[in-house]
Amino acid sequence: MEKKDEDTDPWLGADKFYHIIMCFTLTLLFYALASFTSHPFLRRHAISIGSVVSLLAGAAKEAADHLGYFRSSGASFKDAIADIVGVVIASFALTLFRSKTSGHRSHPQGISLV
Repeated sequence: MEKKDEDTDPWLGADKFYHIIMCFTLTLLFYALASFTSHPFLRRHAISIGSVVSLLAGAAKEAADHLGYFRSSGASFKDAIADIVGVVIASFALTLFRSKTSGHRSHPQGISLV
């Protein structure tokens, strides 16, 4: 029985790659939307917000697959793992990007020598 499941839903199939790319892209998109808002709370937590919203979108897609709204073989645990991998990669990249761009201050803010 496990062999049949492996044949219809392989770990290294194109579908898993699409899930990774989609959740990666959604994380970046929702990060950008949260980071460009005027609300400091949203900007401060933009990576988390982007990650959570992307995971919710992936979960909604799997729920729709389970209910038969899309032409697919149904909900898949492997698809959910691929969604998580896409979010983790995007979150890691955004964290690195944010740490590199925030560390370029030449002098402390708020100190005046005049």
